[in-house]
Amino acid sequence: MSAPSTSDPVHVRLVKAGRTKIRYPAALLRDDGTHVVVRAAWASEGVRDFGFVQFAPGDVLTEHYWRDRWYAVKEVRAGDGTLKGWYCDITRPVVRGDDGDLLSEDLDLDLWVSADGSEVIRLDEDEFADSGLAKRYPAAAREATRALDGLELLARRGGFPALLS
Repeated sequence: MSAPSTSDPVHVRLVKAGRTKIRYPAALLRDDGTHVVVRAAWASEGVRDFGFVQFAPGDVLTEHYWRDRWYAVKEVRAGDGTLKGWYCDITRPVVRGDDGDLLSEDLDLDLWVSADGSEVIRLDEDEFADSGLAKRYPAAAREATRALDGLELLARRGGFPALLS
């Protein structure tokens, strides 16, 4: 199977605990067989206020997925192009579903990195602990924790956005 071209339609499907959380259309910018980059508008209705950042209608996310890494990184920009920061989902490596969707399985851990790098915030560690992943799939839980630790270290060393090139 050849890599899709940037003219191919793509949908991103985020799955958590075996259920689809959200599915949305995106423009495929690049797929080199390992690293997939798409651009999508904020897919939820209304504003989502995390306290440290708000995602809102008009925001544009450039989303980076890898077939060999346990995370996805979403560059978040306001509608006027201002960089808000990077939201990092700890996930299993992305796959193409039977329906052609980019399938990203959320493992509950997240990391926020502000545009200027001054805020690096680990998120949802309580959800991860409560998920039971460590008991059911200890190897996956180790990969998830390793991915979060690695991204946090990279962020604290100023490694964003070099990671995304």
